Amino acid sequence: MAKRDYYEVLGASRDASADDLKKAYRKLAMKYHPDRNAGDAAAEQRFKELNEAYAALKEPDQRAAYDRFGHAAFEQGAGGRPGGGGFDFSGGFADIFDEMFGEFMGGRGGGQSGTRGADLRLNLEITLEEAYTGKQATIDVPTAVTCGTCQGSGAASGTRPVSCPSCQGNGKVRSQQGFFTIERTCPACHGAGRVIEKPCGTCGGAGREHQEKTLNVNIPAGVEDGTRIRLSGEGEAGVRGGPTGDLYIFLSSKPHRIFRRDGANLHLRVPLAMTTAALGGSIEVPTIDGARARVSVPAGTQGGHQFRLKGKGMSVLRSNARGDMYIQCQIETPVNLSKRQQELLREFEQAGGKKSHSPESEGFFSRVKELWDDLKD
Repeated sequence: MAKRDYYEVLGASRDASADDLKKAYRKLAMKYHPDRNAGDAAAEQRFKELNEAYAALKEPDQRAAYDRFGHAAFEQGAGGRPGGGGFDFSGGFADIFDEMFGEFMGGRGGGQSGTRGADLRLNLEITLEEAYTGKQATIDVPTAVTCGTCQGSGAASGTRPVSCPSCQGNGKVRSQQGFFTIERTCPACHGAGRVIEKPCGTCGGAGREHQEKTLNVNIPAGVEDGTRIRLSGEGEAGVRGGPTGDLYIFLSSKPHRIFRRDGANLHLRVPLAMTTAALGGSIEVPTIDGARARVSVPAGTQGGHQFRLKGKGMSVLRSNARGDMYIQCQIETPVNLSKRQQELLREFEQAGGKKSHSPESEGFFSRVKELWDDLKD
């Protein structure tokens, strides 16, 4: 069966530009790719036909030969492509992976860019007050920066990298093994596509040097332990002009002298005099914003009782809201009593008669007595 015209296969006109041919090829190749048409023999054959057509027309000299001689240009002895008839996987088939998957896998072709710089991690400790208000922090980061002598090229002054003679600047070399073409990173330039004949004396050809970089970091209000801040492009400079890595800052809060944080809430243990707990009164407590809050203590307040101050806790990240502050009372037993004070306490105890002033204590020991009585039976 006679071969179809390659332009017809690609659905393009004979005066189509190289970009138009590529777009037409990509559109149809994605449509008929075997991965999208598993078990469809017709689609597989159409896919091979597309590769053959694009491989023949993508190079200007081959396209010119086809325009003049047609399919005869590629037949054995016709002065066309070396290797005779049949389509060549080394062109179209490799290109379809560049077109379909290059964006997701970082691209396959032309290693013209250097190696991406490494990401950096920095641990930064802040106070609880700084986590509440947020802050601008200045940090010093030891890193690799673009070489100031060669501006990242890696080449000595007055020179520049040249195209790798082994791969002609592609960064990869191909070898034919029977029906298949094997592609691998060029061993001469390690995929860069360029070689440096005379390296820069400052960086030794790497295109970067080690320095300490000072950065200003915005720490937002409400950050918690483990919060990660990413500074794009502030990591290590790439090798020989490659893209720069990122800097990741991990935050942690120093333990506070009196406050304990639980998410957006704050907890504060306050010792309360026995007389204040018994008779009632008020206490003044600090808040995280540096102010003071007055709390009314009702008469008969028990140890462990919590008072809630709404909106007096931590800032909430990326919000105007604030958590709450919880005050836990810790009743303090008097110490170093004088004889008179001891006498007054005994008088207080005797004056109560049968009426109990400690209901929780009386209830507990009543249950203990019942337990002992049950054990005797």
